[in-house]
Amino acid sequence: MSSKLTMALKEWENLEKEFQQIQDTQQLYMQKLDEVSKLQNSFAASISHHRKFLKDLSQSLKKCSKGLTEEEAKQVEEIKGQMQERPNLLSQMESYLPKKNGIYLSLVLGSVNVNLLSKQSKASYKDEYEKFKLGVTVIAFLLAFICEFFVNYRVLDALLNFLLVWYYCTLTIRESVLISNGSRIKGWWVVHHYISTILSGIMLTWPDGELYQMFRIQFWGYCLYQCFVQFLQYYYQSGCLYRLKALGERHNLDLTVEGFQSWMWRGLTFLLPFLFFGHSWQFFNSITLFRMANLPQCKEWQVFMCGVCFLVLFTGNVLTTLAVVRHKLKEKKKQEKSK
Repeated sequence: MSSKLTMALKEWENLEKEFQQIQDTQQLYMQKLDEVSKLQNSFAASISHHRKFLKDLSQSLKKCSKGLTEEEAKQVEEIKGQMQERPNLLSQMESYLPKKNGIYLSLVLGSVNVNLLSKQSKASYKDEYEKFKLGVTVIAFLLAFICEFFVNYRVLDALLNFLLVWYYCTLTIRESVLISNGSRIKGWWVVHHYISTILSGIMLTWPDGELYQMFRIQFWGYCLYQCFVQFLQYYYQSGCLYRLKALGERHNLDLTVEGFQSWMWRGLTFLLPFLFFGHSWQFFNSITLFRMANLPQCKEWQVFMCGVCFLVLFTGNVLTTLAVVRHKLKEKKKQEKSK
């Protein structure tokens, strides 16, 4: 027998042993998957059972809250305080369990499970989501800069508007996945991206003409500014994610919650002037478009509809931003009182 054949036979024997190990590992893997599935069902049932008893106990405490001694009333209040915190804790636990997709995700993806079952996976997806926004923002900024200052070509305008339609559609899907995995994204920001998708689609269908050329420069200038603000927001969001990760991984002496909240407030106050200026530009766009819609030569329905979209964006953005500032101020006051 030749030496080459001997070596080949030995390699085959090693491969056979390795394949047997792979089969054993696959069996163990399937066994563990089955155990995890059973544990998930048991865990979900326990949470559901606990919620039901919390509700029943809450009703019982309401019925027996009259005629109690001072000490008993104090105990009842303590229990009620702990019960108010319990639903949030249960929701956090539940975020690591598979659950049914919402209506939007069901329409787009069907019944595919989009739940990420580890903290690392959730953090990685959130980080990738922010990087995706940054990458598209850079491309949009470059194209808008070319359209604003160098080229007046309707096909290039349409290409950029198509990019924006695709971008906002993709964002709505990614944000729905994040929400399914426990991210507390404000409802308005999701609605904001739906409206932005509609607005970009209307701009895409707006035929070239006198009115389109009247609004074109103003619109691309607005897009350039929005890209600049998104750069600032990316820096702010990535800083928040980094510090939250550090809070979870490092000792409190390295990075405290108070220090994180202080940094968040400073970052937000830096962003606010840029945000409110962008909101004001949205209002200016809506006024411009409504005036254009009243011109005798206006025949395009896109003019009025774009004005409505900008007005809705302005109203929702201002109200939500003010609500966030109000919430942060309350948190800051509580933090100062607790010191």
